[in-house]
Amino acid sequence: MRLRFSPLATRLLRLMRQFPWHWLIAVLVAVDGYLFLEPLWQLIRQQGLLQALQVRDGATVAAFLEAGGIQKMMPLMLGLGIQVMAVGLLYRARIAWVISLLLLAGVAVFSWWQGQTHTVLLAYTIFLVVVLVAYWRHFNRASLTAGSLFAVLSVFSLLVYAVFGVLYLGAEFSPPIHDPVTALYFSIVSMSTVGYGDISPQTDAARMFSVSIIILGITVFATSISAVVGPLVGGNIQRLMHGRISHTMRKNHIILAGSGPLAQSLHEALLHRGHDVTVILPSVDGHPYPAGADVLEGDASDTDLLRQAGAEQARYILALRHDDAENAFIIMAGREAAGPDTKLVALVNAPVHLAKIRMVNPDIVISLQALGSEILARTLSGETIDEALITRLLFGEKTPDQ
Repeated sequence: MRLRFSPLATRLLRLMRQFPWHWLIAVLVAVDGYLFLEPLWQLIRQQGLLQALQVRDGATVAAFLEAGGIQKMMPLMLGLGIQVMAVGLLYRARIAWVISLLLLAGVAVFSWWQGQTHTVLLAYTIFLVVVLVAYWRHFNRASLTAGSLFAVLSVFSLLVYAVFGVLYLGAEFSPPIHDPVTALYFSIVSMSTVGYGDISPQTDAARMFSVSIIILGITVFATSISAVVGPLVGGNIQRLMHGRISHTMRKNHIILAGSGPLAQSLHEALLHRGHDVTVILPSVDGHPYPAGADVLEGDASDTDLLRQAGAEQARYILALRHDDAENAFIIMAGREAAGPDTKLVALVNAPVHLAKIRMVNPDIVISLQALGSEILARTLSGETIDEALITRLLFGEKTPDQ
């Protein structure tokens, strides 16, 4: 496949690749949550939150649930959850991506259940699900902020479940629970498994409900702690597993983007000669480099990732991917992130792309196919092969007779 793009097209493609699509997706997801909550917002503006949800006492809660209150609670929980997770999507967090898909699936099911009044919302939600699945690679980070949002959402959801359930079964406790404050108190005590014993369930239904609060509380707290602490601890463990070093320690090193035979052989040769090498790969799972290699995961054409790899202090940035277009984008990103003494090296896999690669102005262009074919042709023709010729061919320079 030949590269056919003008300088203007190159800039446009570059802008498209660097456009923060996760921001746009997060906004679209937040809009979906707002549209889903809009009927409830109107009801709350007219009646107030407590009146709309009827949580003044146990009797009103029981009447509220028996009169189809779940149809009001579900949009509230789903809509608020989607808007909270939209914030997590801004940080490209994988946990926010997963929870958003689950919540959007809930919105789609609820909209389908509601029928024609939610047809547009159903179509829009399905569109968002497709977009999230298509751009799943953009959400590959463990974010402390997203983990905290997930923790808050989980605890809030469990509190709503517990308070409404306790008020609904209020007469089955001793002493009976009839007000939201006491219901909130008992819910928190049960969720935290403190169990003061001042309030106790008296019927089988109340006991089983209390057990569900305890089990869910343990699960939610454990999951929330792992979601918050995981990004803090996991990042350090992952750096140890992959032999990563801090970007502040990367100086006078070589950044290598690629995992092909040339990249692997060059990596080994550079290490053998005492050079520090940082490798950038789209995925670190099952990568071919040694266990102690300094490997970063992500898009090498992302200037932020190149800066994380220490591009300003690097001696060389090597674009050695199999795709010449990707190598061109890496060179363009490297031009922004590199320091004044950093050299940019681009591999050309297909000789027809030499002119295109030169348009992005790398310091060195390597064309192995041009080197091999020219040497073989000159050998078969009995022509002289010297060091100067090999150097010109290796770096993609034109020979005098071309």
